[in-house]
Amino acid sequence: MKERLQKILARAGHGSRRSAEALITAGRVTVNGARVTELGTTADADADRIEVDGQPIEVAGAPVYLAMNKPMGFLTSVSDPRGRRTVLDLYPPDLPHHVFPIGRLDRDSEGLLLLTNDGEFAHRLAHPRFELDKEYHALVRGAPSADALRRLRAGVEIEDRRTSPAEVDVVATPPFGHEARASHVWLKLIIHEGRRRQVRLMCAAVGHPVSQLVRTRIGEVLLGRLAPGKTRPLSGREVASLKTQVGLGQD
Repeated sequence: MKERLQKILARAGHGSRRSAEALITAGRVTVNGARVTELGTTADADADRIEVDGQPIEVAGAPVYLAMNKPMGFLTSVSDPRGRRTVLDLYPPDLPHHVFPIGRLDRDSEGLLLLTNDGEFAHRLAHPRFELDKEYHALVRGAPSADALRRLRAGVEIEDRRTSPAEVDVVATPPFGHEARASHVWLKLIIHEGRRRQVRLMCAAVGHPVSQLVRTRIGEVLLGRLAPGKTRPLSGREVASLKTQVGLGQD
């Protein structure tokens, strides 16, 4: 079946449709050996040979939406040139292939990570303009004062830019599977940005470095009691909620 080339590229994991359009206009895409630069071009993903930078694409089948509890020590990536372990090393072999992680979760952090083969969905979830809630539990050194909590909520300067307002509270109960620690306090933080190592830098900026960081929620998707290293499919309700929040609706 013929469809727009940028839609095929997005479904194959080459970012959003806008990112796919940039690949086309840059002359990096060929169809049956012919370079394509026109955005109105259509192709048949089953019958045509489509390549990006000389590499054939692999078009995903039905969309897949998964939640993983990422343990510490794994990179949020599909591969690593240095041979370090990635989250795909944890991926069950009996589940659909060609998925990739959405957004980032530091190697030293753990918790909820979403995976998909839907490029447009992934692009929107990772984009800060949709202000999707991301909830973290951070075990910090020392007990933050009322002033430190106020600063975290209002926004702090990290890497020459102020963070957006956040919800920050001290919590008495650690997240599932974790414990209290002497001279430490668990904080719950809800942010809407996705800057690199943001929660760690925020807490360090007010004098309370993070010893342990767990992401416990994205939108309405909860980590819950999912065991470390395990994966589960998102429910239809969870997928619908995420799509609504990022302006995709249901197909």
